[in-house]
Amino acid sequence: MPRSHVHSAEAAPDGETLGALLRRYDSAGEAVSCEPLTQGLLNRGYRLATTRGRFFLKHHLDGDRTAIARQHRVTQRLDALGVPVAPPVPDADGRTVAVIGGRCYALHPWIDGQHRAGGELTTPQCWRLGGLLGLVHTCLERVMRARTGDRRPPEEAADPEDTFDVIDELLTLIRGRRDRDSFDELAEHRLVERRTLLERHAHRRPEAHAVPVAGWVHGDFHPLNLLYRDTEPAAIVDWDRLGVQPRAEEAVRAAAIFFVRPDGTLELTKVRSYARAYRCTAGAGVSEMAAAVHRVWWERLNDFWMLRWRYQRGDRRADPQFPAAAALVVWWTREYDAVRDAFCG
Repeated sequence: MPRSHVHSAEAAPDGETLGALLRRYDSAGEAVSCEPLTQGLLNRGYRLATTRGRFFLKHHLDGDRTAIARQHRVTQRLDALGVPVAPPVPDADGRTVAVIGGRCYALHPWIDGQHRAGGELTTPQCWRLGGLLGLVHTCLERVMRARTGDRRPPEEAADPEDTFDVIDELLTLIRGRRDRDSFDELAEHRLVERRTLLERHAHRRPEAHAVPVAGWVHGDFHPLNLLYRDTEPAAIVDWDRLGVQPRAEEAVRAAAIFFVRPDGTLELTKVRSYARAYRCTAGAGVSEMAAAVHRVWWERLNDFWMLRWRYQRGDRRADPQFPAAAALVVWWTREYDAVRDAFCG
């Protein structure tokens, strides 16, 4: 389960913790090695080798045992429906969440596979990718059907007046830096540029009633959460953001990550194949897709999370993503009709 999008990881659990964990399982064996793989906002991951095999050990940072167990039940049900996932290994008592030293852990089977960006996928593989996400959404609707109480209204579209305030705050921080570098110069340029775009397009803020159909979604579907074995998807991982959202918006967000080029343009031929397969599998209509395209475009136009991480939190992990993501907003705005047609045609 390689995860190359992070640059640091905390030390693996100590031998005492690993021993206490593995004793809960009938056939996990004893720890041989435990190598850090990931350090994210919601979890940390480790490659765990034991005398009985290899596992992916996940440390859930939020520690919400009930929510984690629910995610596990969902992946088990999806697995039974043929969705490629990696459900957790149950312990001797059938539990999938282990609380040791106040920390929540889960043991998953190790999946040999690689991450593949959209540029590595052929057009038929893009079709299969869209169909896979459509399958996820339709199967989630089946396994979560009884949980209608979890549904909630989607968030309102961003208010550009609030965005102007964020732009001003970020520009103040950037312009106040003593040792400015090329990233700072690019960030300032993109912020000023974005303010101009917002002033020009503020009237296009999505209406509150123009919201695509809501449903259960993975919540974080992108190349680093999908493992391929050769040319076929082997497992969708990291279900921490499982929830109810406008489902077609997840399809658009995923495409904007899978199919963005380094220069900030989208591979629209691949987007078209992917989107057609998604619509066929999920039963999403053209109007639903068009509304999702508009809302995600507006979301991107108003979003500066990467710069907020860097300048307000001192966290630079998202810096490498910023150039292409910022360029995409400008290109998408200019090529709005072509992008919408690729998703809806």
